[in-house]
Amino acid sequence: MSYKRTKRIGEEMKKVISSMIASGAIKDPRITSLVSITEVEVTQDLKYAYAYVSVLAGDKHDILDGLKSARGFIRKEVGKEIKLRYTPEIIFKLDDSIERGIYMSKLIDKMKSDDSDE
Repeated sequence: MSYKRTKRIGEEMKKVISSMIASGAIKDPRITSLVSITEVEVTQDLKYAYAYVSVLAGDKHDILDGLKSARGFIRKEVGKEIKLRYTPEIIFKLDDSIERGIYMSKLIDKMKSDDSDE
């Protein structure tokens, strides 16, 4: 069950982290503007926030490592922006839903072309 407050905090964290990536506030060269935060899920006790990262170009694991190394800086900036008494620990996870969607689309297209050949 999800609470309104955790959803609101997750959305705010997503906005702040996304703007930090887009503006280049994170100085790690592994993190480019082709990285986006698709969702942030905050646990009910507000101790952890799972940030799902979508990578459009580049080495996914290298970019994820860059985000993990900048985690303390990101957490500090999120805490300043959202003004929480306790800022959740941010855990970055790879979101491969775009790749799965492309794969499924290709499978559907292949099935359609196989049906039209008959």
